[in-house]
Amino acid sequence: MNTHYRDTRKIDPTKGAVLGDNTPNDADRIEIGPTQLAFDEWAHAGLELPDLQAMRRYRWERLTRHIVERDYAGLLMFDPLNIRYATDSTNMQLWNTHNPFRAVLLCADGYMVIWDYKNSPFLSSFNPLVREARSGADLFYFDRGDKVDVAADVFSNEVRVLLEEHAPGHKRLAVDKVMLHGLRALEAQGLDIMEGEEVTEKSRSVKGPDEIKAMRCASHSCEVAVRAMEDFARANVGDGKTCEDDIWAVLHAENIRRGGEWIETRLLASGPRSNPWFQECGPRVCQTNEIISFDTDLIGAYGICIDISRSWWVGDRAPRPDMIYAMRHGVEHIKTNMEMLRPGVNIQDLSRNTHVLDDKYQAQKYGCLMHGVGLCDEWPLVAYPDKMVEGAFDYELEPGMTLCVEALVGEVGGDFSIKLEDQVLITEDGYENLTKYPFDEALMGG
Repeated sequence: MNTHYRDTRKIDPTKGAVLGDNTPNDADRIEIGPTQLAFDEWAHAGLELPDLQAMRRYRWERLTRHIVERDYAGLLMFDPLNIRYATDSTNMQLWNTHNPFRAVLLCADGYMVIWDYKNSPFLSSFNPLVREARSGADLFYFDRGDKVDVAADVFSNEVRVLLEEHAPGHKRLAVDKVMLHGLRALEAQGLDIMEGEEVTEKSRSVKGPDEIKAMRCASHSCEVAVRAMEDFARANVGDGKTCEDDIWAVLHAENIRRGGEWIETRLLASGPRSNPWFQECGPRVCQTNEIISFDTDLIGAYGICIDISRSWWVGDRAPRPDMIYAMRHGVEHIKTNMEMLRPGVNIQDLSRNTHVLDDKYQAQKYGCLMHGVGLCDEWPLVAYPDKMVEGAFDYELEPGMTLCVEALVGEVGGDFSIKLEDQVLITEDGYENLTKYPFDEALMGG
């Protein structure tokens, strides 16, 4: 029997056949996973690793239950994040967001089929819950040209046949995001198309025990990466050449070094570019005695989103009194709003009972009070009272939900913005703040 290098190239030979997260102890494995650096840091921090096999089964069971409860024949997913949730497999995630070539059908009986890139059916082979791998869900014009309708007919026929076998007599199919030709072809097969995003967002909203462990690990890695970014900024700002992009690049690099995946935005701004908020980082050379504000929007280890925000004062002088006041006001805002969080609280009541920002900050307050978080920003959204649409989020918080609590504090025409955000777990009797990163001492007036 031959011994291959791929069979002996282990991450840690002392661990045996599997790692602490119950995945193969093989640095050459198919699925994206944490690096040895991340595992070492988590061990040093005393973190418990998720059991990825159990996490995958939890997600599969939860999605299937939501399908059955709604009396749907199945759920057809094109969104790369929904596919990740259902299968825990990845394939060119960012490219797939604007060239949708993947799809997953989960039938009411739990039978799951993935359509993947034609040369990569093996990318889901690590997950036995994926029963078949096919190709042919690429229904975008660049790839199919003027015959995209033909490809859509072939694909939709496969979906119909699968549903007839695994959900006989049922025609109600939930679909999340589908290209126009795909929708028309599915309807031509006699299927009644239902709202798939409602199914996936509700499924994803409550995290299982292993998802929470994965989030703790990802949060630790994100905060280590943020610390490296802060250290770099404090060591280099003022040299006449370090720009916003240089600082932001540190977060990217440190995320990837730990098995993280990407960052969804470029929300770091320095000095006057931080007001108004949402200017993305660029070549501006950062100056001393200015504020740097950022929002991670980071997809980290295990594909978990860690979405935290901080503002730093970088300089040898004390920040102005108005900056310190804004910072303290922002901290009060998120801490006071966190105290409302517990199971059974109606999401709309969070809006109605929010801590109220000063009038001078109202015009530029953030787009929401809070939002769900998991594989990315997720359902639900908690609006400010003046933006709340009655009935849009008339649901109660449940244990296992994870929310990001937001604050943006800056005046119209001002020369700075304070951006703060913590990530919080709803527990059986309240909440736990998963974010440990400190607030800037200088901006807090220390």
